[in-house]
Amino acid sequence: MPELPEVETVVRGLRPVLEGAVLVRAEARRPDLRIPIPPDFSARLTGRAVRSVRRRAKYILIELAGGDLAIFHLGMSGRLHIDRGDPELQPHDHIVLKTDRGDTVRLNDPRRFGLVALDRVETVDRHRLFAGTGPEPLGNAFNGPALAAKLKGRRTPLKAALLDQKTVAGLGNIYVCEALFLAGLSPKRLARTVSARQAEALAGAIKDVLNKAIAAGGSSLRDYVQPSGELGYFQHQWAVYGREGEACPGCDCDAGETGGIRRIVQSNRSTFYCPHRQR
Repeated sequence: MPELPEVETVVRGLRPVLEGAVLVRAEARRPDLRIPIPPDFSARLTGRAVRSVRRRAKYILIELAGGDLAIFHLGMSGRLHIDRGDPELQPHDHIVLKTDRGDTVRLNDPRRFGLVALDRVETVDRHRLFAGTGPEPLGNAFNGPALAAKLKGRRTPLKAALLDQKTVAGLGNIYVCEALFLAGLSPKRLARTVSARQAEALAGAIKDVLNKAIAAGGSSLRDYVQPSGELGYFQHQWAVYGREGEACPGCDCDAGETGGIRRIVQSNRSTFYCPHRQR
């Protein structure tokens, strides 16, 4: 599933194509994905100018003139493609947006785990997808004290607490593993044991990892590509994720003796970490 850096990369790819353009065609080619597509989807988008394209957590928000908001989630296999002109539509192109500039955006989702919803700008924060969601990790509201307050008293493992969208919005498995490594914190320790100093370091590590991943176009793993069709490259910079048995960057232990990076399963997800450096 695309995580925050991948979704942010998609948003940045869509902005120059959609912002300021008028949607002359908005077609839902099937009635549902993960949930039913609003029956008035086409009517509410067609003829509307796009005011902005932005991200909230792992969702793409397209704001239209008049205050309507289209919400997209890519699910496990969804991709947004940008084409010039009228491309030949593929079997799994479920949403098609055509602009007055001659560009076409297609949502292709073979497994149909994505979703499309509609709301209003003034009410979206109360939408069931976002109600109770924590701060954006790249925003000014997310820092060491804010993170420490979210972790205080929690008896869950630290990694599980970070994946909880009420703690911080948009973090996923890959980037939590990477941030915990950078901060030197074990994914197994209880969230409530993180000190103020450690929370400050962890908040900084989260921002650093996410910004580097966005700069690299995200991580291409399985289905993800950028709207242009290009791959992301951050997977080549992973310190621990997917590197079981290898030595972690800068480690002074002998991977042959210690077993190197370890993989454990937490909440049915693979966790990769260095027990030598992460405590």
